[in-house]
Parts: sequence; C-alpha cells; structure tokens
Amino acid sequence: MLSSSLPASSALSQTTKRRVCYYYDNQIGNYYYGQGHPMKPHRIRMTHNLVLNYGLYRKMEIYRPHRASFEDMTKFHSDEYIRFLKNIHPDNISDYNKLMSRFNVGEDCPVFDGLYEFCSISSGGSVAGAIKLNKQATDIAINWGGGLHHAKKSEASGFCYVNDIVLAILELLKYHQRVLYIDIDVHHGDGVEEAFYTTDRVMTVSFHKYGEYFPGTGDLRDIGAGKGKYYAVNFPLRDGIDDEVYQTIFEPVMSKVMEIYRPNAIVLQCGADSLTGDRLGCFNLTLKGHGRCVEFMKSYNLPLLILGGGGYTIRNVARAWTYETAVALGVEISNELPYNDYFEYYGPDFRLNIIPSNMPNQNSSEYLDKIKCKLLENLRMIPHAPGVQMSHIPEDAMNVDDGEHMDAAEDEAADKRGGSQAMKDKRIANDQDMSDSEDEEDPTVGEKRKNSENYKSLNKKRLSDKKSNGVHAEAEKVEEQKMEETSEKIEVDPAPSEKPTENAEVAQAKTE
Repeated sequence: MLSSSLPASSALSQTTKRRVCYYYDNQIGNYYYGQGHPMKPHRIRMTHNLVLNYGLYRKMEIYRPHRASFEDMTKFHSDEYIRFLKNIHPDNISDYNKLMSRFNVGEDCPVFDGLYEFCSISSGGSVAGAIKLNKQATDIAINWGGGLHHAKKSEASGFCYVNDIVLAILELLKYHQRVLYIDIDVHHGDGVEEAFYTTDRVMTVSFHKYGEYFPGTGDLRDIGAGKGKYYAVNFPLRDGIDDEVYQTIFEPVMSKVMEIYRPNAIVLQCGADSLTGDRLGCFNLTLKGHGRCVEFMKSYNLPLLILGGGGYTIRNVARAWTYETAVALGVEISNELPYNDYFEYYGPDFRLNIIPSNMPNQNSSEYLDKIKCKLLENLRMIPHAPGVQMSHIPEDAMNVDDGEHMDAAEDEAADKRGGSQAMKDKRIANDQDMSDSEDEEDPTVGEKRKNSENYKSLNKKRLSDKKSNGVHAEAEKVEEQKMEETSEKIEVDPAPSEKPTENAEVAQAKTE
C-alpha cells in the first residue's frame, strides 16, 4: 500500500540542505511539434504547474533564463546549422529542401513555428544553470526544458535540434577540471558522448536500452578514443528493468566512477521515457527508482545540474520531474496530487506515484553481472582523477544576474490566474495531446510505440482514418487552425556572449 507521502531523501543524503535554483520560461509550453508527434513541450508547463501547486517554489530560487543567442549555440554547433534553424519556418520549407536533408530535419525533427526560439529557451536554461554553479551561487540547478541529448554538431536527431547539454558542459569546463555526465534516459545519450569522445575532461555514462532501438549506439565496446579512451561508459540494457534491479547496477557503477574519476561537477540527464508505461519506452521504472538516481548523485555534494530529456507519456513526465524537484530540495511531498490546472489528466487515481506493469524483466542477473564486471574492469584502466592545466577564466557566456529572477508568488499567480497563462494553456494545448497515453493498451498500437522511428507509420494510418471521416477531419482542421492562431510568436532576447576559455576551446575542438 502506498504511503501518504513519497520520501524525497533518506539516510543516503541526510546532509545540510542544498541551495537549489530552477529555470523555467512560461513560453516553452506554447511550442508544438505537430499533429501526432510524440514530443510535447507542453509537458514542461504541466511539470511547472505541479511544482507550483505542491508549494515547492517556496523552497528554491526560480529564474526565467536569458535565451541562448546565436553566439552561445555556436560554441558547439556549426554556424551554418544554427543559421539554418534560425531562418527556416513552415512557410518557407520548400526553399530549404537540400539543407533539410543535410541537417536531418524532417519527420522526426520537424520544422514548426518558433523552432529557433524553442531551442534558444531550452539551451538558455541549461547554460544559465551551469553559470550559476560556476559562480557557486547555487548547489543544484534544474532545467526540465533541457536534456536534449541526441543533437549533433551539424545535425538534428531524435526530436533534438540544439544540444543544450554539450553547451552547459562547455560552460562548466571553464571552472571545473573534470565534468561527469550521466544519462538515465531509455535512449543512449549519443550526442553528448560523441561531442566528448576523445577527451578525458568529460566522462559520459549512459544506462539505456540497446539493440534494434533508436539511436542504435551505446554498445558496451564504445569506450572513447585517444585521450578519451575508457571515458565513455555504456551500460546496454534489455526490456523490462525495474527499480530494484536498476539500482543494483546504477549504484555500484556510479560509486566506482566517482571513486576513480573524482569529478568536480555533475550533469544528470533525467529522461522520463525510462519510466513504466512510456509511449516510446520499454523499461519498468517507477518514480522511486528513477528518483533514487537523482538522490544518489545528490549525496556526493558536488555542483549538480539536473536536466530533462525524453518522456512521452506526459502526465508521468510531470509526475517524475516534480518528484525529482522535491528530491533535489530534500523534502517529502504527498502522494495525493494537489489540485492543479491539469488535474483531470492524472485520473483515475490522482496520485503522484505510478505502479509498475507486469512486463517481464529480460535482464538476467548473469547478463547484468557480466556487463557490470566489464565496465568496472574498464574503469580500472584509467588513472585516478586525471589532471589538466587551467588557464584564464573569461566572463560568463550570458549575464544571469540581470532581470531574470522571478518572484515566486507572482509566478504562482501568473500560472494560476484564469485570465493569463492558464487560459493560454487551455487555448493552445490540443486535447488529444494532453490525453496522449489513453491508447497505450490499444491493440492496434502495440509494440509500434516502442521505437521513435515507428510513430510515423502510426500517424499516417491515423491521418488516413481521419480522411475517411469527413466530419472528424474537418473538426481536426478547425482545431489546428485555432492552435496556429493562438500560438504566440516569440521574439529572441539575445544575451551577451564571450569567447570560451582556452580549455573549453580545446574540449570543443575535440568534438570536430
């Protein structure tokens, strides 16, 4: 039987309260990848609304980050690619056919209204959090709008366009000799691993589904190259892993990583598609198992940047990231959900925790022990705490102290007032998107939901069905028109940018 509250900390992390800052831009929920697309930025607004109604905003600093500028994003990405993202929009797609193919923009990574601004908001929060940690102005920084780990230097991938994680790590490298990146998304963190594959200044650790599954990388044998050999750690998993078994691999591996690598800062990507029941996932984790990873890494008392990532059953995404915000704060929150703007979507139980399914765990103890032993063997091949000569530290990429702090009470009111943002939510959000997980048991969907590549054929079938039903198709068309009319056009507010340090430039050069 579930308790009336979910513990956010245990004896593992019974230390002094840590300062937490949280980044959120209330425009992020306005962006819309398109009809039937699994990625729904509105999940960030749902998370924020739940955070507000649990009262968690009272215990942390809330910031509206400066949006990342062109100069900020090209610290990693190519100028031509970011210029393409800035210039393309749904009305001029035909002018960019060749570049769309070159940059892998199309069905999985569609062109939508405000694409560049969306990338700017997502990246701005992660970079701002890194700067805050560099200044020692906070202990933990959270940006649930970040964590888009598949984007490459000149290529969109897996619903990701700009790799905010790489940008944040480059910022952290200005002040920290060694940065540890951990990825608990169900998909391999390929974009981040690739960016730092040949350096020992960043260690990447990914726990993910491996096999015939997007993106198809993250084999046990992918260990890095050159100076980065053994600094890429991959734990390939099979379907159905649950909370208990996940911790038998996560904690021993991460304990050894911390012992050997001794990072100065940690970046944790908390993709929620590793939760049970996710539309594109195949694991069986609950909030407690997922959140335990956050709690475990928090216990090391190092500068910690917590980011979002995947997650396609959006009501569970909001549950998980709200719970993990509480974990970061070290407070307990009730399992009974508070009333909020999206309360009806959390039915029928209206509880925070989610129940694991009866799917079989295909990860045998023999298989996991074999992988774990090999990873621990690889870790013993690297020297303890590799050193690096630090050079002059320049000014920050953006000014995070000017005009960005949000008054918590004002922010709460803005999200709750019927006439402001909450009303925009109701106008902009497609009701089909909000109840996107209602067909999880639909036999016509079945295993098609398990791979991000397969949502396309499913979507085409649905569109075909709609065409055969004229009335329904017309209603959908009207709904889409309403959405386009009510979506706000967002202007970029560029922030000043400085060149990275020599060390950051070295790290960046190794990604080329």
